[in-house]
Amino acid sequence: MNQATTSKMLGILGENLASSFLHQRGYKLLLKNYENSLGEIDLIARHGETLVFIEVKTRSSLAMGDPAESVTPAKRRQIVRVAQSYLGRYGMQETPCRFDVVSILIPRDGKPLIELIQDAFPGG
Repeated sequence: MNQATTSKMLGILGENLASSFLHQRGYKLLLKNYENSLGEIDLIARHGETLVFIEVKTRSSLAMGDPAESVTPAKRRQIVRVAQSYLGRYGMQETPCRFDVVSILIPRDGKPLIELIQDAFPGG
């Protein structure tokens, strides 16, 4: 398998792990991989009355740093733009929302380490 295939498979595994992890914590998953012309949001869920836009970052080692560190300011701006477009499209501008990050480390020889960062960055 090439690097791109391995990365894609790791990403899919991470999103599946994140979905289960969030469900156990009371999140109700609404959408996976929401895309529009502005970009993509990995997961959209409800947590109580709050609509949550979730970025999932998965890595197999810390060689490139903590997974959450890869949610750069540019990536955050893109996620916010996609979320604002989503809220506008569905007439949900007044809905309380936040941005969470799920950081997942899947070592080759161990159990996945999952960290949820709630309200990880402001929505603009």
